[in-house]
Amino acid sequence: MTAFRLAPAVADAFPDTLIAVVTATGLRGHEPWPDTTVALEELERQLADGTWQPADESDPRIEAWHTAYRAFGTNPRRVRPSVDALGRRLAKKGTLPRINPAVDSYNAVSVRHGLPAGAFDLDQVTGDVDIRHADGTEAFTPLGEPDTVETPKPGEIIYTDTTGVLTRHWNHRDAHRTRVTEDSTRVAFVLETLHASRDGDLLKGAADELQGLLAPHSDQTALHYLSPAQPQAVV
Repeated sequence: MTAFRLAPAVADAFPDTLIAVVTATGLRGHEPWPDTTVALEELERQLADGTWQPADESDPRIEAWHTAYRAFGTNPRRVRPSVDALGRRLAKKGTLPRINPAVDSYNAVSVRHGLPAGAFDLDQVTGDVDIRHADGTEAFTPLGEPDTVETPKPGEIIYTDTTGVLTRHWNHRDAHRTRVTEDSTRVAFVLETLHASRDGDLLKGAADELQGLLAPHSDQTALHYLSPAQPQAVV
């Protein structure tokens, strides 16, 4: 079992935070996921025919993350929140990347709803996961750069386990060690909002949608929520 914990200082700084943690066990990443394929293609079709656009930095959902990034010392136009970067890529190229079915599923849900999303291979996570401010001593190896080691700045919000940092700048980039591949069988997916009072229902709908994409290709799925009022979830 792995506990996800929202640190008191983060809860105090962002009191309207709500994070959905969707877990999937017995995940089968090597088989076709037709519903995910349809979800990706539908977003791309809607973009092409002008009936839908991904949220950009003028959207309140993205703007909130830009404000948060600045609050902990990160320039959000240089280091963008994941959903902002993904939406910009989609708007520019007209397509979303195809990584593997699990990653493609959360990317589709993220960009459709304008909410940051990420995932961790729980078999590569050590101990519990804390969402807290960095103290400047932690180590982070970025996804796709296994020989690189970075040190988050003190005050930057990170996801971290007992070995190292899992995500820098709250949700900018995930770590290489806990990346989700076709071979991952036990995964925790996260979806986040800083404005639960406004977007809580949006987040819950997105979490249900993600769980629906995962369930046909998993032995079991579950959904948990983290908030200042409920700062720990055991998955």
